[in-house]
Amino acid sequence: MKLNLKNPIVFLDLETTGINVVTDRIVEIALLKIFPDGHEEEKFQRINPGMPIPAQASAIHGIYDEDVKDAPLFKEVAKIYAKFIEGCDLAGFNSTRFDIPLLSEEFLRVDIDLDIKKHKFVDVQIIFHRMEKRTLAAAYKFYLLQDLENAHSAMADTKATYEVLKAQLDRYAGVEFEDNGKKSTPVVNDVEALASFSAFDKSVDFAGRIVYDEHGIEVFNFGKHKGKAVEKVLQEEPGYFSWMMQGEFPLYTKKVLTAIKLRELNKKI
Repeated sequence: MKLNLKNPIVFLDLETTGINVVTDRIVEIALLKIFPDGHEEEKFQRINPGMPIPAQASAIHGIYDEDVKDAPLFKEVAKIYAKFIEGCDLAGFNSTRFDIPLLSEEFLRVDIDLDIKKHKFVDVQIIFHRMEKRTLAAAYKFYLLQDLENAHSAMADTKATYEVLKAQLDRYAGVEFEDNGKKSTPVVNDVEALASFSAFDKSVDFAGRIVYDEHGIEVFNFGKHKGKAVEKVLQEEPGYFSWMMQGEFPLYTKKVLTAIKLRELNKKI
């Protein structure tokens, strides 16, 4: 089924030095942009992470230090990728929990603030896990009845994710499922609906350190202040802001925390 698009949508996949959003870096990036009229545009590049690639990471994606020694640093190509995804919705496989947060961190490290949270996200893995509970290779086999070749090659995974989403739309259009005891028909050919259906949680930041409660209030989701309103904590314990800003939290989490603090200060002016 062809995607019903209002905006271009960019499918993305990253190969990295590891799985820590704060400390790991991109070694390969693949983007596949689908336009509303159906035509496609690709961007694919190896990236020098500026650090040694751990052996366990290389064993998974097959990219070694020698392969990226002459590749550009992310800061040298960041503006190209920022421009490529500008005004686009985003999609991927486990992208909401990993690829998009890590890409956002890479942009923030080089002072490019795209405010990625304003984009709609479609996570094909979440749709797949909610309906079938499998991996990308299994998803490809399940939906397309073929083996996925070159798994863990960024572009192969990116294209496979796009093909799986189209197959999901063919398979699940109009299918009802139970969600907290309620029936709905969420799998429709609309990016806004797909983004809602594949949303992981009510995180304000990508890491889930700050989430919305049932009233839409930002609350901490960890530590001694879990469940407490962020604004109230910052008012009653100002040092907590400094502790988080100096701690090993993702840059995007710090950005969200700063925005909440500034919002509260502006109320007092």
